[in-house]
Amino acid sequence: MAGMGGPKTRGTACVALLRGINVGGKNIIRMEALRASFEAMGFSSVRTLIASGNVVFRAARADSRKLETAIEKALSREHGYEGKVVVRTLEEYTRMMRAIAPGWGSEKGRRFYVLFLRHAIDRASVVGELEVNTGVEELRYVPGALLWSARLDGLTQSKMSKVIGKPIYREMTVRNLNTTRKILELMSEVAGS
Repeated sequence: MAGMGGPKTRGTACVALLRGINVGGKNIIRMEALRASFEAMGFSSVRTLIASGNVVFRAARADSRKLETAIEKALSREHGYEGKVVVRTLEEYTRMMRAIAPGWGSEKGRRFYVLFLRHAIDRASVVGELEVNTGVEELRYVPGALLWSARLDGLTQSKMSKVIGKPIYREMTVRNLNTTRKILELMSEVAGS
């Protein structure tokens, strides 16, 4: 993995969002071990946020697709991790966050989630491949993600919950809006350090 991060290279701030880590007794990886694996891959300024697979780091080369492949291979080899990874550079992540409408996430009585899309399905037409209950939930595309919100009193009526059984679900990873914002803060800290 030489050259992915490089010693003493400032590099580009990135985040790796691991899909399905530490959930239901599968893909169990302690955060200390995860940080050590990223450092062994040559990345610098490695930090994790909560135990759900959010790893912020600096990479000398910031090709998100190549990073995804390299990280998946290394984690599979070292930890038996059989999930997929979504990588975003700070520039890509910031662009996505700017596309979120002001005030989205502030309405009381609703939950707000960001469904990060792997490059293979990162297109506006993906919204048409998913079913929503319009009286209960909303789904909107922004480059890199789907923004999903649902009324708390209607979560059991959500049609988006059916996405879990579809092949497309393996090409995305979900974070709540608060975690999504905290990741941006951490990425900005790493970029400035």
